[in-house]
Amino acid sequence: MLTSFVVVIILQKITKEIKMPGQDQRKGITLFDLQRKFPTDEEARKWVAGIRWGDKVQCPKCSSENIQTDVAHKTMDYRCRSCRKWFSVRTGTIMENSRLPILHWVYAVYIQTSSLKGMASMKLYRELGITQKTAWFLSHRIRQAYQDSLGGLEIFVGPIEADETYMGGLEKNKHNKDKLKKGRGAVGKTAIVGVKDRETKKVKARVVIDTSKLTLQGFINENVDEDAKKYTDESTSYKGLTNHSTVNHSAKEFVDGMVHTNGIESFWSMLKRSHKGTFHKMSPKHLQRYVDEFVGRHNLRPFDTEDMMKMLFAQMSGKKLTYEDLIKSNGLNSGARGS
Repeated sequence: MLTSFVVVIILQKITKEIKMPGQDQRKGITLFDLQRKFPTDEEARKWVAGIRWGDKVQCPKCSSENIQTDVAHKTMDYRCRSCRKWFSVRTGTIMENSRLPILHWVYAVYIQTSSLKGMASMKLYRELGITQKTAWFLSHRIRQAYQDSLGGLEIFVGPIEADETYMGGLEKNKHNKDKLKKGRGAVGKTAIVGVKDRETKKVKARVVIDTSKLTLQGFINENVDEDAKKYTDESTSYKGLTNHSTVNHSAKEFVDGMVHTNGIESFWSMLKRSHKGTFHKMSPKHLQRYVDEFVGRHNLRPFDTEDMMKMLFAQMSGKKLTYEDLIKSNGLNSGARGS
């Protein structure tokens, strides 16, 4: 299994070869372009192998480059002459044990990266001609790959904006028996904390159990340099942060010179629009994966579509999500399977 360090090296290699054009100049890919580039599953497999290893295939078990490539095996593409293990381009990645052709994975990644607000599994299964159950599992595996997307492992140096938001259905839309007791606006919802780095425009976000001072400041201190300028609203949960300035939202103060949280609030708006318009329901159980997807899509959006796809496939290495792990209880409400 590849370590996070190795995945970072792969990403650094890819991003070094990529010129970031900026969001307004990025180059997209049409379906016709995709069909020409990947006429067969073998072409898709070679492309993914090139992203993972470049010109020299490496054993995911022992890291040897003494690899036999002309093998006669039904599912494996290579055999390591050093440790004698069989492996394929899927081995040690989020795609391991998937029965879908690599071409289906390429198309699924294309659909998810090129769709402005993401794509629900109900539409993905129609586009790919697979079952809804398979499409749902495929979607969550791709979301898992977005974890730590291009900035997730770095420390933000600021200035940064920090804020928290809440996801979940409106109480007024629920049946009477399901409604929770009235209280603060967050009743019945799941909290998310996030930071946006103004210099790089990258975002990090995490689903949290509460919005206490310990939780919110713990997330900020984990992901932001201590000396970075930090901008938040007036919540007491942020009181005590170093190099900290606030805007008083309760007093209708939203901008005070450079002190505002408009950037991270814009990200929350995008996430919630996708929640309402595309997925309709993001259960607390799986919410972190949806958040990871939108953090990743945000951080990768200045790149051309093909480069976004390359970086997402690179991030599949060293990650794993089985169907059993996906459906097993984690103590949170899972809701119906539909997105």
